[in-house]
Amino acid sequence: MKRLIERSRQAEEVLRWVAQNPSKISHNHYPVALQKIGQLLQATPPPAVLEHQDFQTLCDAIVHDCAKFDNFSIVNCLYAVAALGLPTSSQVVQVLEAESQSRLNQFNQKDLSMVFSSSMKLHPGTLTCSTRTGRTEQEVRRSQSKELPKKAESVTPCTMALIAKYVARHRLRDARLLDTIADFLVKKAEFLDSKVIQKLVFPFSRMSYRPSNQQQFFSRLEEVVELKALSSPLATVNILMSLFQLGHFPGLVLHRVFSSAFISNVTNSPYALIVRRYLSLLDAAVELEFREYSGPRLQDAHKVLMFDHALTADEVNRKYSYKGLVAEALRQLLGEHKYRQDQVLPPGYYTDFLLWMNGPGQVLPIRTGPGPALSVAPPSDGVVATVTPEFQVIVSVNDKWHYCHNCEVLVGSRAMRDRHLRLLGYVIVQLPYHELEKLNGIEEVKQYLHKKLLDVPLFGGEGSG
Repeated sequence: MKRLIERSRQAEEVLRWVAQNPSKISHNHYPVALQKIGQLLQATPPPAVLEHQDFQTLCDAIVHDCAKFDNFSIVNCLYAVAALGLPTSSQVVQVLEAESQSRLNQFNQKDLSMVFSSSMKLHPGTLTCSTRTGRTEQEVRRSQSKELPKKAESVTPCTMALIAKYVARHRLRDARLLDTIADFLVKKAEFLDSKVIQKLVFPFSRMSYRPSNQQQFFSRLEEVVELKALSSPLATVNILMSLFQLGHFPGLVLHRVFSSAFISNVTNSPYALIVRRYLSLLDAAVELEFREYSGPRLQDAHKVLMFDHALTADEVNRKYSYKGLVAEALRQLLGEHKYRQDQVLPPGYYTDFLLWMNGPGQVLPIRTGPGPALSVAPPSDGVVATVTPEFQVIVSVNDKWHYCHNCEVLVGSRAMRDRHLRLLGYVIVQLPYHELEKLNGIEEVKQYLHKKLLDVPLFGGEGSG
């Protein structure tokens, strides 16, 4: 039956196969049929077919059974209803949107690229079959960034959230796409669920990008998040984390999330630990970057480390990382007693390599200690640093996925980590992948590291190796 549907040359033929063979049709055939009709009628869908009783029966069956569809079928159906131009008020569109919203975190890269295409009514193969058309994936994305602003008014919140997830996952620092998402959020924020707002905001912090309407963007977010803070605590702290990564600190919202009411609301919830992790990091960020804040803070009893192990992305991409090569070069260059690997530093930042260096720039045997050798006191008129002769130096391997796509801008979480570690008194030596990939063999890596350590800026002092 699936082959018969896929080989059909007219939409009416697809409908006949479905309508006339009820005993041979299962729920798995409905998305295949809708997708085929969408492909056949994509250019100019004849109203007569869409008003056909068999088409209505097909839509009713999809409404009834879509919870049984796999993710790929849901995405195919979303593409098909977009290609057919079905109104967002139709029941089949609403049910598919609701089902995709509930599965948003399950969609994989292929699913997301198809949804991204469907919102512009493009063929789902444009991203995966670029060789057939002669267009590169980058050219298709540029085309999409031009099309989305024209169609933004007709895009539903669920679909825009899927587009935002696609943009974030691919680390696309595309100003036109991001500005369109920002404009959508400003216009519709009060009608959006906190979880949808969280998904729409994430690409901006991920790409360290402030939209062109940033004043409206930030003020609108503050208004809405303050009102909805208690309704979805996890989404609220995620939104706050995004704002902090962008260097924006909404005081009124902080009063709300650090209040006893908010804390007690999350303490006994299933997601209490993850919210406490976020709140602990947010509290540390307030201490370091928002010193004028004078509202409630997180009590010490509720504080935990934000991360206590390697980030998921780093674990997944370990085999593609230059970290192993750098570790071997450091071992040969310094010896195992002069560096530590994979250290988690308060307030919970994961680091690649940790070294001790003195004022003249010599690498010392590693020693344990309560924290960096630079202590910082925060009086109201500024920061006073008391420098001791030794420093903790962080060697950071920045792999490709730590940067936005095709540029040298670090993703927001990585950039905020570096910012905070510097404010805590650590010196960071950056090893970008685009420098490491030019090196041939361990000896060149050792020479590269030796020069990097010689050039460590220990408060104006020249390193001596």
